[in-house]
Amino acid sequence: MISEETIELVRKFRDDRDWAQFHNPKDLAISVSLEASELLEIFQWSGGELECTDKIERIREELADVLCYCVLLADRCGLDMDEIIREKMKKNGEKYPVESAFGSSEKYTELKNKSNK
Repeated sequence: MISEETIELVRKFRDDRDWAQFHNPKDLAISVSLEASELLEIFQWSGGELECTDKIERIREELADVLCYCVLLADRCGLDMDEIIREKMKKNGEKYPVESAFGSSEKYTELKNKSNK
């Protein structure tokens, strides 16, 4: 998980530049999406090379951008990242029980249909 020290580093970077005034939830969500698209672009046209290990530095940089904007969005909305992730994992565990989801890439709605047959 991201440490409080790292979160504070992201906040300080923002605050040192007086950028909090621009960081409303809408624009931060847009920024998460834009940076995620830049991350995805690294894998575009990679053919059978699914991991793009030769591009790990670019992956690191773009993933860091995504995470920074996620930190800022959570901060702006007053959300505790540990808490929201734990809650989401609990919900996912209910939607994807191990006994029906193990080794399957199907969506939870399809898993339910299979178990009802």
